[in-house]
Amino acid sequence: MDPEPTNNNNTASGSGNPKDESNLKPPSKDPKKKDDKKDEDLSEEDLALKQQLELYVERAQDADQGLQKVALESMRQEIRTSTSSMTSVPKPLKFLRPHYGTLKSYYETMPDSDLKKLLADILSVLALTMSAEGDRESLKYRLLGSEGDIGSWGHEYVRNLAGEIAQEYSKRVNEEANVDDLIELVEQIVAFHMKHNAEPEAVDLLMEVEFLDLLVKHVDKTNYKRTCLYLTSSARYLPGPDDMSVLDIAYTIYKKFEEFPSALQIALYLDNMQHVKEIFTSCPDLLRKKQFCYILARQGLSFELDEEMCADDEDREALQEIINNTKLSEGYLTLARDIEVMEPKSPEDIYKAHLLDGRASAGASVDSARQNLAATFVNAFVNAGFGQDKLMTVTSEASSGGSSNWLFKNKDHGKASAAASLGMIDLWDVDTGLAQLDKYFHSNDNHVIAGALLGVGIVNCGIKNDCDPALALLADYLDKEDSFVRIGAITGLGFAYAGTQNEQIRDKLTPILGDPKAPLDVIAFTAIALGLVYVGSCNEEVAQAIIFALMDRSESDLGEPLTRLLPLGLGLLYLGKQDSVEATAEVSKTFNEKIRKYCDMTLMSCAYAGTGNVLKVQHFLGQCAQHFEKGETFQGPAVLGIAMVAMAEELGLDMAIRSLEHLLQYGEQNIRKAVPLALGLLCISNPKVHVMDTLSRLSHDADTEVAMAAVISLGLIGAGTNNARIAGMLRNLSSYYYKEANLLFCVRIAQGFVHMGKGLMTLAPYHSERFLLSPTALAGLVVLLHASLDMKAIILGKYHYVLYFVVLAMQPRMLLTVDENLKPLSVPVRVGQAVDVVGQAGRPKTITGFQTHSTPVLLAAGDRAELATEKYLPLSPILEGFVILKENPDYREEA
Repeated sequence: MDPEPTNNNNTASGSGNPKDESNLKPPSKDPKKKDDKKDEDLSEEDLALKQQLELYVERAQDADQGLQKVALESMRQEIRTSTSSMTSVPKPLKFLRPHYGTLKSYYETMPDSDLKKLLADILSVLALTMSAEGDRESLKYRLLGSEGDIGSWGHEYVRNLAGEIAQEYSKRVNEEANVDDLIELVEQIVAFHMKHNAEPEAVDLLMEVEFLDLLVKHVDKTNYKRTCLYLTSSARYLPGPDDMSVLDIAYTIYKKFEEFPSALQIALYLDNMQHVKEIFTSCPDLLRKKQFCYILARQGLSFELDEEMCADDEDREALQEIINNTKLSEGYLTLARDIEVMEPKSPEDIYKAHLLDGRASAGASVDSARQNLAATFVNAFVNAGFGQDKLMTVTSEASSGGSSNWLFKNKDHGKASAAASLGMIDLWDVDTGLAQLDKYFHSNDNHVIAGALLGVGIVNCGIKNDCDPALALLADYLDKEDSFVRIGAITGLGFAYAGTQNEQIRDKLTPILGDPKAPLDVIAFTAIALGLVYVGSCNEEVAQAIIFALMDRSESDLGEPLTRLLPLGLGLLYLGKQDSVEATAEVSKTFNEKIRKYCDMTLMSCAYAGTGNVLKVQHFLGQCAQHFEKGETFQGPAVLGIAMVAMAEELGLDMAIRSLEHLLQYGEQNIRKAVPLALGLLCISNPKVHVMDTLSRLSHDADTEVAMAAVISLGLIGAGTNNARIAGMLRNLSSYYYKEANLLFCVRIAQGFVHMGKGLMTLAPYHSERFLLSPTALAGLVVLLHASLDMKAIILGKYHYVLYFVVLAMQPRMLLTVDENLKPLSVPVRVGQAVDVVGQAGRPKTITGFQTHSTPVLLAAGDRAELATEKYLPLSPILEGFVILKENPDYREEA
């Protein structure tokens, strides 16, 4: 770049931002002196070019039209040939700057002709570096100029023009003026951007002028994936309803290019069943339909295929089986065998008490009912889904009294959790589970029966079955005298039919809500069960039944911790449904003031869960900033609300973690005890080091409720990861709290969480590379967290089986590749940290720091897998869960 001592040329450095005119000075008064000084600094070539251009400027104002045309054509040629490099202001533009004003004023005097348009084109390019901020002269002259190809003036010109169009468009819309001429220009610019790999810029421009529909005709096979990736990731940062319309466009594009699995994911994100049906009907290939079914099963949707979607009866049955998740247990055990973790583990293997100094182990040998109950849960979580353990499934010959022996080491309501743990051990394997639970139905002890009923629900969780065994078994127990048995049956139905919107369940459960004789705990769990079955459905009848049940509660009932589960059941009906909650929220304002605020917070936090809505996060933070004389219960759900809303994307999640740290410093006790739970939800099954440290600090807090919440949350963030650091922390805590039964119980539960499924599980409700949120999984976690807001009354009281609500979120964190007959197929895959490649040019690497393994493999939070062989083609773009591979017809073995 030439050194320029004079002022009017010093925007060379501003080339990246063509509008950087703040340092433009008017030409000095004595042009002669200045020109001499300037000319000394120019090389001969530049001097010749400068004089040449000055000559063109003079000739362009000549009376002879022929001369004018030659001069303008030459000037245009000079500018065009130099525009290719944009590291500095091109020389022709630099030398023409002093004459910009002259040419502008001459343009005004010219009669309309082709020449005038030609000059307008040149002025439009000169305005790129010359026009003052906000004048939009480049656009003005472009619209007055010829219609020709804008791309030939170079990228920088097109980008500048796009920026000016966006400003002009919003101005015209405010004035309600015509924008057709702008849209024509937008079409040209979009076509140019799409040809030159600048899809994000094309999308941005179309968003500015609210014309995204134009995109569909400009995408082609080479750029549709990059375009849609940009659309789907920008949708998270757009306000509603723009985000939905952007995703609709992405869906249309994917469908146009028959990229059905990606289209299906967007349809599920939009929760649009019509789209899901369209995908099944428009895809002829049975194998691809099987892959769609695996995606639906992972989302936890109950979806019935009809003849239109699959004509052949046998094929349809096979597809429906995949959606019903009947193969999940088989796949999970294949993974366990491959990793060689089939050997059952006992709670002692998890506690590893021998690693601690003497005092802790001395306390642990006491055979207390509370410690046995903890061991029951640890045993259930660790051996979940394996079908065998060392406490419940051992045969009676092996130990003196077999499984019943362990069962009776628990007191009263502890037996319920012990019996139910059998359901957890046989998780997803319905036939075995029901056969093993059957013996408990003949027991004389109501607690055992209640546990067996709950176990039936757990075994069926996420698995649908044509003969509805859960409904057949549990329905008879709904109106028994004993409230414990009733709760077992009710909650069991909630687990087994979560998300199915099954009307039979509604007909059976809604009368209980209106029953004046039913005790409070039965009503509370009925509301939760209905909330789970109808999660995110906005069902009015269920909502009304829960509202009436809330209105019927007496003053004394409203103070009970269990009453707070009623608003939660109501909130689950609107999970993630945003505005649909408003009518119900209005009704909740008429409730008794004891529960009004609590209900409002719970409804809002559920309705906006997973949306990332910034305004709602601010609203919850505002609620937490209020200080009250006596602690207000509604601030607990508000803190959880921050986490539920902000968990949608990584950026909001990090910001929420920072906001929660502030609440810890300034909040009252009722806020502080909710913060660890919120952190646990934000990083569930994703042990981030700084969150781990915060929770570790809080686990020694002077306030026991805060400490208990922190311990449980340590378990949640490490759930199913076998994280050694958290395991070490929890071991140390178990010796620190060896005298405090309640805290020790929490530590044991957390240890069970960390080693859940021997490290093969995740509780994260997000899947498919953090794009989709499973509503039933989130619902289960939210119930557990709300119950943990009052540990002493619920989890440490007689309702400890609330811990089993995590079963709704439990999923194997695996990649299992299967062949065309759905039999496991081992292939090499690269597993590494996922890299965000949105808007990057070319074909950037999507994972970093990878290792190559053979499937089946485990995927940690933030991991991504890709096939390391070209022999097979995956039928799903996202390698998670079950992925069908078909042989690549173009593959040739290397000699």
